[in-house]
Amino acid sequence: MKTSLLRFVAFALLSITPVLAQAASTDEAAKRWAQYEPSFVAFAEADRATPPVKGGILVLGSSIFRQWTNVAEQMAPLPVLNRAFGGSRTGDQLARFDQVVLPYAPKVILYYCGSNDLKMAQADAPEVIFGRFRAFSERVRATLPETRIIYVSSTRSPDRVERWEQVDRYNALVLAYCAATPHHTYIDINPALVDADGHPRLDLYKDDKLHFHPSSYDEFTRIIKPVLNRVWAEAEATVPRTRASR
Repeated sequence: MKTSLLRFVAFALLSITPVLAQAASTDEAAKRWAQYEPSFVAFAEADRATPPVKGGILVLGSSIFRQWTNVAEQMAPLPVLNRAFGGSRTGDQLARFDQVVLPYAPKVILYYCGSNDLKMAQADAPEVIFGRFRAFSERVRATLPETRIIYVSSTRSPDRVERWEQVDRYNALVLAYCAATPHHTYIDINPALVDADGHPRLDLYKDDKLHFHPSSYDEFTRIIKPVLNRVWAEAEATVPRTRASR
């Protein structure tokens, strides 16, 4: 009798665990959407006020890019639209793909995301984070096969020195992937963020030692803009398959 009862309890626990896990996942998704919804409301309002032209350069990612408020001016005359949303992780870029990528049908995506995946108390392994970036890439290639992706390296920020090894591993995985995948480019921003001795340039960072002073984006521009110019020229020169088939 005791053995039968134990088996019943074990079976009941096994049956309810997936339900509890799904509920927890749903709750987490709801919390994350509540965090980002104001950004997407603002995006929609901006799009209504000034409808963006499709086929431009879309800036995506977390707060490092969201706080780059003058990126369009610094990248001019390139057609840049910033739709980064603060606090986002690589999974959020996937979850919001239909809202934040497809409406703009970009020819080029400038992507920065992954730092927040690494700062969590229970940070995901670099391989897991990379897997979500790869899934994002595959989604782009499936829906927008001519679109280029430029990945900007996750930063070795002073606030998380103990995670630099994981940051480097994540970046290395993406670097290898970009090298082997058509229409993908990797940009390492970290050399611009350190001094001659390899120490973080604290003058670039705000007090949280994670985010950047507005003037620090001049360093981003110096490294990124020449690459973006080249990739944009390549994208513009590409004849869409639909036209080539006519």
